[in-house]
Amino acid sequence: MDSEKNKENAIAFYKLAYQGNPRKAVELYVGNEYIQHNPDVENGTEGFIRYFERMHNEYPDKSLKFVRSIAEGDLVALHTHQVWPGNDEYVTMDFFRFDANGKICEHWDAIQQIPEKSKNPNTMY
Repeated sequence: MDSEKNKENAIAFYKLAYQGNPRKAVELYVGNEYIQHNPDVENGTEGFIRYFERMHNEYPDKSLKFVRSIAEGDLVALHTHQVWPGNDEYVTMDFFRFDANGKICEHWDAIQQIPEKSKNPNTMY
């Protein structure tokens, strides 16, 4: 298992999907099975593709910055900062599991909107 290669592939997969090409992302980086844990996205690759195509069509000007990435064994964690139309800012944490062939086979995520005010001076990323 090449954790660093998995990390590179998770970032490339996320970028392609986020920038409007989820079908290509799936073709290049997903294995025979894709288990989805986000309750707003259908299980399997077609559900993933439909979700990201819709997001791209509805919000083409959103932006994404990778803040950190961590790889251990068959798992990769990505921490991102996203800016959506209306200047809505979000922090996301995505986790990907890779199969023995180095392909993504499972995904979990959490998203939180960045509030206007915070009780501490620290950023969320």
